[in-house]
Amino acid sequence: MALDKTTVANIAVLARIDVEEDRMEALAGELSGILNWIEQLGEVNTDGVPPMTSVADLALAWREDKVTDGGYPDRVLSNAPEQQDGCFLVPKVME
Repeated sequence: MALDKTTVANIAVLARIDVEEDRMEALAGELSGILNWIEQLGEVNTDGVPPMTSVADLALAWREDKVTDGGYPDRVLSNAPEQQDGCFLVPKVME
């Protein structure tokens, strides 16, 4: 699929990027090349290939879903500019 300068200008408007006029022709060639690669991918036979979410066959490490304080609240609160009753004290945002 070959793109022209008008199409590239329209894509630039939709993407809200500023493309200078002298770069339109080169960008049209680059985008056309990308679309050609995508068309080639559509021709690949993927029958019998299961969908995947990652190139590595990894499983997530599961843990018990429970709330903890991390085990060291004093170290965490040592970074707080202000604290009260073991919690961060922040300025009031709403009246």
